[in-house]
Amino acid sequence: MPLLYEQGSLATTPMPADRAIVFDLDDTLYLEHEYAISGYRFVAAAFHDRLGGDIARAVAAMTAALDHGDRRHIFDQALAQLGQPQDPELIRRMADAYRGHPPHIKFCADVRPVLMRLRPLARLGLLTDGPAEQQSLKITALGVPVLIETIILTDQLGPGFAKPHPRAFEQIAARLGLPHDRCTYVADNPAKDFIAPNRLGWTTIRVLRAGSIYAEVPAAGGGAPQQTITALDELS
Repeated sequence: MPLLYEQGSLATTPMPADRAIVFDLDDTLYLEHEYAISGYRFVAAAFHDRLGGDIARAVAAMTAALDHGDRRHIFDQALAQLGQPQDPELIRRMADAYRGHPPHIKFCADVRPVLMRLRPLARLGLLTDGPAEQQSLKITALGVPVLIETIILTDQLGPGFAKPHPRAFEQIAARLGLPHDRCTYVADNPAKDFIAPNRLGWTTIRVLRAGSIYAEVPAAGGGAPQQTITALDELS
């Protein structure tokens, strides 16, 4: 079952502050590519007998599909590259294993020092899309709740409330107890991340990390960030 996060339930409550900084998760606090490789290793080990018996080769096939193929069909493409028959049931089981695996991931090097520096100065939150169970496993592996007081997984709000819907931004501002014009959202994907906070009057900052999956994605209408940085150290 996915974890349900409530304000102040896990992190030590910081000193009161008149500004909130809310972070995205994937490719903002850690590199999503690292999570993918973690999952591919887990899947390759779990299904090695169905993937030709060579775990390293299976991981390489999945990684090649991620880097150069259709990301919606990673396992289909990997099976083809490995010379294995297309098996919808096997692909479903591989996808389930990937989503439910205990990830081996870590914060980007700048994240923990910056969060520690900001905690006395601002209310900190996290707002992320994605399947709740999958995102919860990432959050636990990284130790996010020790550093960030309020966490919202849009998947837990119900269908239709993922970004760019404003519901999650309205809820996290209310939980943090601050008006929208005192809130900042730091994220990576201009196709969806900044549309709602821009409309609500937040400050929006894109972190453009080397190796991020959406580095070349253009901004959607109304979705351009107000500022762009390359690491969290640049947050003033």
